[in-house]
Amino acid sequence: MPDRLSRHQITVLIVALMTTAIGQSLVFAILAPLGREVALNELQITSIIAISALVFGVAAPAWGRLSDRVGRKPIIITGLIGYTLGTLAFTSVFYAGLTGLLGGATLYGVLLLARCSQSVIMSATSPASTAYAADHTSRDQRTATMARLGTANSMGTILGPAVSGALATFGLLAPLYFAAGMAALAALLVWRQLPITPVGDLASRKITSRLRFTDRRILAFLATAVGLFVGFSGIQQTLGFQLQDKLELDGIETAQMTGAALMVSAAFTFLIQVTVMQRMALKASLFIRIGLSSLFVGAVVIASFNSFTVLAVGMAFLGAGMGLCMPAISAGASLAVSPAEQGAAAGLISSCPAIGFVAGPICAGALYQVHGPLAPLFSAAIFLAVLLTLILAERRNSPCN
Repeated sequence: MPDRLSRHQITVLIVALMTTAIGQSLVFAILAPLGREVALNELQITSIIAISALVFGVAAPAWGRLSDRVGRKPIIITGLIGYTLGTLAFTSVFYAGLTGLLGGATLYGVLLLARCSQSVIMSATSPASTAYAADHTSRDQRTATMARLGTANSMGTILGPAVSGALATFGLLAPLYFAAGMAALAALLVWRQLPITPVGDLASRKITSRLRFTDRRILAFLATAVGLFVGFSGIQQTLGFQLQDKLELDGIETAQMTGAALMVSAAFTFLIQVTVMQRMALKASLFIRIGLSSLFVGAVVIASFNSFTVLAVGMAFLGAGMGLCMPAISAGASLAVSPAEQGAAAGLISSCPAIGFVAGPICAGALYQVHGPLAPLFSAAIFLAVLLTLILAERRNSPCN
């Protein structure tokens, strides 16, 4: 096994992943009010995320496989640079919409093109970072290490809305320009500070076949992750609409309150990842079942909120569920495959959130236009269906049967 992952290495990886998480959470916090400012409807706004997520999901496995051949560091840097340039392009198109240079179907089409172009490149960072950590981690430490990497997303989701709320006072585009600058600095940090995984070590591993979504070793983890993010994205992408309509907020207030709600969720994810996931040695399947139960409760509470306090309770359950599920899914998939397949497995796992974001926002956005509470209830139904499917599958595979 290669040298053990050092504290310095994991810190650099966390910063890289946290930067992209900050940027993503900024987009999620401001996209609903920003989209309405340029006269896009709810389905158009959510479809931008959904379609670009599909592009992300297709591209991520390819980047993971490429990192198996050329090394992790170049792919991480490529993703961060792509994120920087893509965010600048996406923000500039919105600026054109706000100033009246673009509008209607043209504005929507150019926004979609900019976001999809960004997704192709930024999808490189996550699988390469995850595989880098797996390269330097023993099997018995894999779950704890993935939980530590997961804190990057949690911290980014905590910091992102806070930054968004503060910078939104300067305009709804200010947070996006900030995100682009952060990604550029993260790329510089990785280039200067992250040691290279020798390509020779990677090339010497014999890869017998291309890892696919249908591989029986990881199929259950992949299917669970997709379902998880179908439900989660449905709530996340309609949260701004619910807050604005139920609490009668303006655009900037909506961005700030949405950010605050996402911060609550991320704070509980972070808390679970630094306590339960790093100190309790349970089976990955048990962590996942408990997490899905928490997600279901959170979605039901969110469907019925009429005050921010009630919403915060639902977001806390949602965050705790994510904190339990994702490290267990990542670790389980990593342990199920060979060392030569770590990049490919990480790429497939990284694509699952994106695939979930294809169906979730579109379904929830369409349901929201019919009746607001249907969007989180749709998510609750997805979480329950995944949970019941896992329980039934485990019973069928039990040695007692």
